[in-house]
Amino acid sequence: MEKRFLTIGDVPAILWGPSSDNLFIAVHGDQSHKTDDVMVIFAEEAVSKGYQVLGFDLPEHGERKEDSRLCKVQNCVEDLNKVMRYAHTLSNNVGLFGCSIGAYFSMLAYKDEQIEQALFLSPVVDMKRVIDDMMTWFDVSDERLEREQIVTTPVKTLYWDYYQYVLEHPVEWNKIPTALLYGARDDICEFDDVKNFAERNCAKMTIAESGEHFFHTEQQLVFLREWLHSSIAAK
Repeated sequence: MEKRFLTIGDVPAILWGPSSDNLFIAVHGDQSHKTDDVMVIFAEEAVSKGYQVLGFDLPEHGERKEDSRLCKVQNCVEDLNKVMRYAHTLSNNVGLFGCSIGAYFSMLAYKDEQIEQALFLSPVVDMKRVIDDMMTWFDVSDERLEREQIVTTPVKTLYWDYYQYVLEHPVEWNKIPTALLYGARDDICEFDDVKNFAERNCAKMTIAESGEHFFHTEQQLVFLREWLHSSIAAK
């Protein structure tokens, strides 16, 4: 499959497929990168349907692992907006594929954009709950996080300014045609949160009984490919 590596400002990116007036922005999840298995499968399916795919690395991921820029919500929203501006120089018809936390960042950055179609894999739809759960697991109070600003846990580093941004910017995503794939064994995103999000936003929700939060086994990736094949609108 045709692919071209480029940079968008200081953001390493990749374009999959020949030029097309129909383009998807693809946003990977935590501990992933722009060319992991999930992203390659998405690009293959989207390109076969007539799209070009624009992927990129979030801060602290892929080619940016050694960057000083942190993978905090503020920085990621800024990068996503930069990528969208570039996408509009390539296409007037932009779709979105987002995985896990990449879906969350995308919903914050693109809530006012004209998105043709959004496809989400294991989307984080309630970041406050995710952070609150981590704070509970490791006995970190609001007061402590505000006082110390940064608290390191065995799972993730917690940031007071990140938490405040999450509280001040609730997800608003009710104008964009959306389909999502959720793993029944997802241990990060609660089923009720995702189900309620789908119902509020009239999103089509598909459940993979063998799926986890991170789709990585052969069976899970086959299911993902079949879901993408049936969900991506042909052009």
